This record gives sequence, structure tokens and C-alpha cells, in this order.
Amino acid sequence: DVTTAGLARMNMILHDFPTANVLGGSSTLANPKFLDGQQLRTYDYVVANPPFSDKAWSTGITPESDPYQRSAWGVPPTKQGDYAYLLHIIRSMKANGKAACILPHGVLFRGNAEGLIRKQLVTSGILKGIIGLPANLFYGTGIPACILVLDKENAAGRKGVMMVDASKGYLKDGNKNRLREQDIHRIVDVFTRQADVPRYARLVPLAEIADARNDYNLNLPRYIDSSEPEDLHDITAHLRGGIPVRDLDDAASPLAPYWQVLPGVRSSLFEPTAHAGYVQLTRPVAELKAAIGSHTEFQAFNQQATQRFAQWRAAATQQLKAFEAGGHPKALIEALSEDLLERFKDLPLIDAYDVYQHLMDYWAATMQDDVYLIAADGWVAKTSRILETDKKGKTKDRGWTCELIPKPLIVARYFSQEQAALDALQAELDAAVASQTELEEEQGGEDGVFNGYDSITAVAVKERIREIGKDPDGADELKVLKTWLDLSSRITALKKQVREGEIALDTLAYDKYPALTHAEIQTLVIDDKWMAALVSTLQGELESASQALTSRIRELAERYATPLQRLTDDVAALAARVEGHLAKMGAS
Repeated sequence: DVTTAGLARMNMILHDFPTANVLGGSSTLANPKFLDGQQLRTYDYVVANPPFSDKAWSTGITPESDPYQRSAWGVPPTKQGDYAYLLHIIRSMKANGKAACILPHGVLFRGNAEGLIRKQLVTSGILKGIIGLPANLFYGTGIPACILVLDKENAAGRKGVMMVDASKGYLKDGNKNRLREQDIHRIVDVFTRQADVPRYARLVPLAEIADARNDYNLNLPRYIDSSEPEDLHDITAHLRGGIPVRDLDDAASPLAPYWQVLPGVRSSLFEPTAHAGYVQLTRPVAELKAAIGSHTEFQAFNQQATQRFAQWRAAATQQLKAFEAGGHPKALIEALSEDLLERFKDLPLIDAYDVYQHLMDYWAATMQDDVYLIAADGWVAKTSRILETDKKGKTKDRGWTCELIPKPLIVARYFSQEQAALDALQAELDAAVASQTELEEEQGGEDGVFNGYDSITAVAVKERIREIGKDPDGADELKVLKTWLDLSSRITALKKQVREGEIALDTLAYDKYPALTHAEIQTLVIDDKWMAALVSTLQGELESASQALTSRIRELAERYATPLQRLTDDVAALAARVEGHLAKMGAS
């Protein structure tokens, strides 16, 4: 396809490989262009995203007499070309070659001819792993897809298939879903370690795949139950009250990891009830969050997380200060992010991948542009004018800006006193405007002073004051009008002061940029801009840990707060009151 070939060429150029050899032709399957003599050329690595379930794959081919021996394991169905492309890829791999191919989930479980090919694929040992992806990830289709990872190296000795169900790790982005950096990293880490992760990944033995129950069906839910455990209610607790200990301490309980780190919090929040196996809160639900946050164990955990970040920050700051013009931004963020992930990986209660994602999000939103500026120009804070051209071609100067160091950073570090004075003036102005607005609203009714005004202006108020003159009957009205006029004058004066203060502060900030030293620029960018933003995201993660614990305890407490006997007593009391009211009304 000419368009696809053009897109491929552009992709190669964008990925710094402009000499890539991209050839167009009628069909990769029927007329492959990359050959060594009469055989398919083989490669160390193959990556592919072939068309899903191609119904025209066999056009121009006689699979049974394929000159490239791609149908040795069987002929794919005429109307399902997924395995035709996969078999082509396998024949294009060297003896130790690796490949990854995106295909629809149907290749994992469809039967007949595809089932026979799948059996050969599994028994050959070439299938190293399967990664299930979220739905609605690709343009042109909303169905979920999977990645088949192939590896011919040590295929004969392979004892299992690594399966990863990553279908729930994504971010909604407009009308499509997309994998976040943390989702990709989690997949790669688990796959590389061949690690078993409950509800996420398993290294499934070939014997399990081949047994009669599965019969080489590779559908991921057969091997990985990714569903969340059901939150079961305790009937006894509903009848007699109390929180079941099972809901707190069982290994499957979402609270169990917290007690491994915060056992003292557990003992301080709960006390036994009269019924064995049930506990109750030692304090009101409204006090839970404060009690958890102030407990010494939680503060120690908080301090541990903060210390981890401080250690990363110190190391990262040195790396960032060493970055100069000509540096490689991608290598920099890889080093920074991997170090951050590693430092938080063994810290309980906080998902290290969430912390990693905060850095990658900030990199994409802000930090990346800054680093590319530094790679191009060095640690230089350049200001530029903001010029706007209207439809008539007239250009207006809208002030100035600095991409690397925004004005608020300069003001906060060097002109905080001037900013504080300006803020005080603005607060005074806001108070005066609020008082004037309140007066207008109070006197805007039918009997109010401002009733009948088309608009309340200083000119209109002064005219009314002259009309009243020395009329004693207008004394109250005159007082209101003079109060409004005093406020108006005060507002005008304050607006002028604020405007002059803003201009003065703007000039101070603008004049400061050329005087900034190399060290000052690095401090402003690294400490005041980048690290300050990242510190707030870490605090958000710590807050989330506390909030998750508080929310679950509150949920359990409220679930079993009103036992059946109390409900019965309340209903009886209410019924008695209703009967009493009816009796007073004469109803029998």
C-alpha cells in the first residue's frame, strides 16, 4: 500500500533511521521483496502490526505449495490471515532471532486450522510470551489486541509461556485508550523477570497448556484471573454489629498490607467487641484521618518516603547540573526515571510505578521542553517579546516571557517583599470592591437608594448628591451616596497603585534576567521549578496512601454501623409514635 509505505518511511526518518529500506509491492505474503536467493531473508529482530484478520491474505498464493515453506505447520483459514503473517514472521527469523507481533485475541483460542497451527507454535517452544493489551488502543478498531513474543533462542528447552494480562493498565485519552509510561515499564519489568504477579502475570508451564482441560487454548483468562476479589458482606456483623476481623486481616483484604507496616495504627483504631472475631472503632469515624496521620508509625513511614525522594533529588540534581548544551535529553530522563523507580520499588504502601509516572508526566508536560532548550543553548535564560499581529497586519507588543524561567520564579526568589506589598494592595482593593458591591446590593431594592439607577457611576452619584443639596429629608440617602463615592475614589486610587506596582515589579524582574549567573539559573530551574513540582506530587502519593486506608475503614464502619436489632428497635419506636399521633387524631 503506497500510503502505508510512505508512513513507514516517515517513521524511520523520525526515528533517526533515514536510510531504512522500505519497498512497496502487491503483497508481503504473495510477493516478498526481501530475499536471499530463493529464500526469505532472515533477521535478528522482527516487529510487526499486520492487518487484523485479513480476508484477502491468500490472493496470489497457493499455500500448499508455498516456495518459502511457511505452511509447514498448517494452512491458515482462507478468511483469517492472522497466522499467515505470523508464519511469515517465524520464517523471517534467524536461528536465534526474536520477534513481536500485534494480533487480535482470536489467535489465542480459535479452533480448527488455527488450533492446529497454535499447537505447533506452542510445542516448538518459539512462543515465549503473550501480552494482553487494553481495548480501544488502536485506530481503526476498538477490539483488544495482544502481543505474541517469539524467540527461537533456546526454544527447544523452553518449559513455559510468559502470560501478562495488561488489559487494565491504561489512560483514557479522548475517545481512545493509551498506555502510560508506567504501564509499558510494568509490562517490560514483569516480562523480563518472568515473574508471577497475582491477577497480572504468570509463567504458565507448557504441560498446563497442553493438558486435556486447555488443549493448547491460550486465552489469557484461563490462566490469569484478573478480576478483583468480591467484597463479601458478613451477615453476623449486620445482625449483631461490629467489624469482622476477617475484613481487616485476611491476606486478600486491601488493608492487610497496611498492618504489616502500621501494626500500631491497627491496635490504636480497633478494640474487641463482646463477640469473638469482631472489633469496633475506638474513636468516631470523623477522627480517623487525623488519628492515622498523627500516629508515629505513619509519620515514620512518611519520613521514610520523603527521605527516599530526598536521596533521589540529591543525585538527580547533580546529574541535571552536569547536563549542558549538546547533551542527550532522552538519555537524561531514562537515567533519572530508572533511578527514581529503583529507589521506590521496595517501599510498601506506595506503588513505585505511580511515582515513576508522575516524573514522566511532568517530563512530557514541562521538563522535556526545558531540557531540549538547555541542550540547544545551554543554561541561558532568554527573554522574548510577545508580539501579536491582528487581521489588519498591525503588530502589538503584549509584554515579554521566558520559557525556561517564568517570571513568577524570579519574583518569588528575588522580589518577594515587593510581591508581598503588591499582594497587600490587591487584597485592599478586593476588600473595597466587595464593600462597594455589598452596598449596591443592599440599596438596590425597591426602597433602596440605588433603585431606578440605569447604572451606578460616579457621575450619576455626584449628580444625585447635588440634587439633594441640604435637604434634611435626604440625610440618610446622602450618607449612603457619600459612602459609595468614598469607596469609588478609594478603588480608583488602589487600582492605580496596583497597576504602578505591577509595572515596577515587571521591570525589576525583566532587568534581573541578564544579571543571572550560571549557578543562579540552575537553582531557579532545578530547585524552584522542577523539584518543587515533583515534591508536591510525592506529597500527593503519601496523601493517597492515608486516604485509601481511611476510606476503607470508614466504609467497613458505616457498613456495619446499624445492626438488625437497632433497626428493629428504631422501626418499633417510630411505629409507636405514628400510632400515638393517629390516636390523638381520633383514628382507630
